[in-house]
Amino acid sequence: MRNPKSTQNSSNGVTVCISLIIFTFAFLLNTYCPTAVVKTAVISAGLALPQATVQTFSQSVKSEPKAQEKSDMEISDSTEITKKSQETAKKGDRAPQDILEMAKKYKADFSAASHDGKILEKTYGVANATSTFGNITVRNTTPSHSINIESSLSGELVFSPEDISKPTVLIFHTHTTESYEMLDEGWFTNSYSTRSNDPDRNMVRVGTAICEELEKSGIGYIHDTDIHDAQYTGAYDRSREKIDKILQENPTIQIVLDVHRDAIHNSETTRTKPVTTINGRKAAQIMIITGCEDGKVKLFPSWEKNLTFALKLQQKAETMYPSLMRPILFSARKYNMDVVPCSVLLEVGSDSNTLEEAEYSGHLIGRAISEFVKENK
Repeated sequence: MRNPKSTQNSSNGVTVCISLIIFTFAFLLNTYCPTAVVKTAVISAGLALPQATVQTFSQSVKSEPKAQEKSDMEISDSTEITKKSQETAKKGDRAPQDILEMAKKYKADFSAASHDGKILEKTYGVANATSTFGNITVRNTTPSHSINIESSLSGELVFSPEDISKPTVLIFHTHTTESYEMLDEGWFTNSYSTRSNDPDRNMVRVGTAICEELEKSGIGYIHDTDIHDAQYTGAYDRSREKIDKILQENPTIQIVLDVHRDAIHNSETTRTKPVTTINGRKAAQIMIITGCEDGKVKLFPSWEKNLTFALKLQQKAETMYPSLMRPILFSARKYNMDVVPCSVLLEVGSDSNTLEEAEYSGHLIGRAISEFVKENK
């Protein structure tokens, strides 16, 4: 007697073979004549196959290289989409071409320069703070003031612009000639100076990045690009004269930001750059400096309002770009922060960060400032 299972297997084998032939024929027709009728044939043939066979055949079809199947029109369309995507990418999310060219020239000019020390990377955060609340961190160095972030955060914010399209933000640079490294290679040479009168390389470049973001948001601004530190001593006095003049001529200004960069030299042979990664790109960390009346610091009646502004700006920037900000430096200093209640210093990276990293951070903090203005207008 014949085994029923053997008969069934034989029958199944014939069915599979026939179905495979039909499926293959339909698939070839579908490839070269993709009509609804042929597609139905492919589906019907597939339904006749055992599930495991369908899966195996399907996997082999999926693994077929498709690059050769693309027509010239498809390739053209793909290129056009990529091109449009690049054109619509936000300015500031890619390294500017001129900065890349400067870095290339630096590499050529200083290829034989001595490596006089190491540049260490560090991301500052909670471990470097004396107080924290939510995503806000503060380093308090005042002689006699304690700080309650939650309480100060809910303090009075003196900010009520009538029309943000009018000059609302003033960007200036007391130490205008501060500049940056060009290459991210972990070393520095003393034969290269991180001071420059070139506005494409110094703090003006970072200020310009901030202003570009303000402009995109329809926020009026003034950017003072004057060099105030041709002589380092007296730079704050000279910048104060210019600030007072600008504020007198533009009474709508409510936020005043003095944009600098830090210098973190651990020793003669070791420096540190505060850095983080935002959206896959290295960015220079930013530190807000805000002050108070304490010890020798007098005539700073609005310091508590300045502190509230600093905390709110820090909160906004950290919410949008976590780790962009170093802890706020709350210290017994005044500089020129007494000009308006919404005035702070911004330290964008250090002299060991690259210009590319600092310029990128300028765009990021510019977007945070823009959101702050729009949300509080």
